[in-house]
Amino acid sequence: MGLFDQVVGALNNPEQQASQSQLGSILNTVQSLTGGAAGNDANQSTQQLLMSVVGKHVRSSLKQKRSAQGQQQVEEIVNRFASTNANPEAVQSVMSEREQQQTAQEVAQKTGLSMEIVQSMLPTLVPVVLNFLQTGAKKPEAASGATASNSVLNSFLDSDGDGDVDLGDAMAMASRFMQSK
Repeated sequence: MGLFDQVVGALNNPEQQASQSQLGSILNTVQSLTGGAAGNDANQSTQQLLMSVVGKHVRSSLKQKRSAQGQQQVEEIVNRFASTNANPEAVQSVMSEREQQQTAQEVAQKTGLSMEIVQSMLPTLVPVVLNFLQTGAKKPEAASGATASNSVLNSFLDSDGDGDVDLGDAMAMASRFMQSK
């Protein structure tokens, strides 16, 4: 099942945190951030590329953290830093300085945005990615001890390399989904 299918499943599950307002807030944040950075000319394609690259790097970093520190630690990072507000601490908790540089460089190459602009966006983009991933977490009142896992995060981290886990594609589908509501 693809990443966006997991998000839709979470939207339809009253025990999970996903809500249409959360999804709308995430999409609005990305649109306003990229619109301002590209002189209000950022199109859907630029937004999708941006989120695909940032998502790929966040995924890689979270997978490394899961291998080294365990699933619970990764879920704690997602729950602690999921937001639509800028938070440099979120970036530092997910990515090393080197990973931040690599992410900014790849985004700049693929989108035409300057590395400086991309670096200034990371403190907002990383919490937004984590917020997107948090949609699959159980609501606190529905969580039953340490066994409550996050279906969206698990789908994001456990891909088999078949391309189903592209955050840019998932966010584009989320945008179309929200427009149809």
